[in-house]
Amino acid sequence: MRPISFQRSYLKHPAGSCLVAFGETRVLCSVSIEKEVPPFRRGTGGGWLTAEYSMLPGSTSPRKRRDGAKQDGRSVEIQRLIGRSLRAAVDLAKLGEVTLAIDCDVLQADGGTRTAAITGSWVALHDALSTLARQQKTAGPQHYLLGQIAAVSVGLVDGKVIVDLDYANDSRAEVDMNVVMRGSEFIEVQGCGENGSFSRTQLDGLLDAAAGGLQGIFTAQRAALGI
Repeated sequence: MRPISFQRSYLKHPAGSCLVAFGETRVLCSVSIEKEVPPFRRGTGGGWLTAEYSMLPGSTSPRKRRDGAKQDGRSVEIQRLIGRSLRAAVDLAKLGEVTLAIDCDVLQADGGTRTAAITGSWVALHDALSTLARQQKTAGPQHYLLGQIAAVSVGLVDGKVIVDLDYANDSRAEVDMNVVMRGSEFIEVQGCGENGSFSRTQLDGLLDAAAGGLQGIFTAQRAALGI
């Protein structure tokens, strides 16, 4: 796997923020607390969590055009994945009527931007929930958290299993998957045969490799948070 790092409190204004690096991939994740909820959550006493994702123009070569009035389909799909993944980390009923708004901006892309965004967002979310706990005078972030969330890519490249694919490997992988877990439980698995098919035995091997890689990522997240 590539080296992974987390720089917490990277931004001044959000309740939580983190610059996460997976190798040469850099994603800035921030979590803001908004004192309102979507209409379908009003009057429930519970909160909501939503996410937005974008790639900055200088994150790729050639330059990526900024999204206009309509986001490109890839960005929409990824931000929905981030939202689903992080909602699995939080007991929304305990938040009160607030929205946790997650923003993920890719500063530099070299493969695995969605998995880095999910992983870095959980670190930023932990800090944001510490802020919310002080505001609501609860026991701390653990009052709201259901578990620890991280994600990683895994694939078959030249018939070999590789965890945490950079762009060079991702672009020529025979099989490519993204795996999101909460502890030992799967939240989401996205996978396809990019250049062929794969067997049940290979699928099991890919999931085992991803789960093993995620244990190291979980350890890195906790070390960054000092827990």
